[in-house]
Amino acid sequence: MARIEPDSLLQRHLSPEDGETVVAEFRADRMTYWKGHLIMAVLLGTLAGLVLVWQGNPYPVMGPIGAAIAIAARGAFLASEALSDAWKLTDRRLLGPGARSIPLSQIALARPFLGAVQIVTKSGDKHLIKYLGDAGATAQRLRAASGAQA
Repeated sequence: MARIEPDSLLQRHLSPEDGETVVAEFRADRMTYWKGHLIMAVLLGTLAGLVLVWQGNPYPVMGPIGAAIAIAARGAFLASEALSDAWKLTDRRLLGPGARSIPLSQIALARPFLGAVQIVTKSGDKHLIKYLGDAGATAQRLRAASGAQA
């Protein structure tokens, strides 16, 4: 199976500062990742089949088959990079991939969004913690730590 090397700029991680305590770590969940790809394959496969039926193609079943193969290949190719993301919640900030650092006092909103958690800062910046096993619990934990709203 192909393995792509993560982009060195995006995979830079910040370390907690002296005296800063890591409270929780949020990592991508493999089952959630593949479940998302399965849903995408079913939806896009159905759409591809309907387009082929609409065009009068005598083999509309090839649309779903092709979509499933393409999405499975994409999922396998990107899995090593997508599943390596880790976010750390400290007593002061939320640290993410790409050297992201979000002070807890700046988090205005943390809500579950399609198996992920969307974080919106007071300045309007948006961040997404993707492929979480329990996005609702993660969002609640971030809201409790930062005092943000749902």
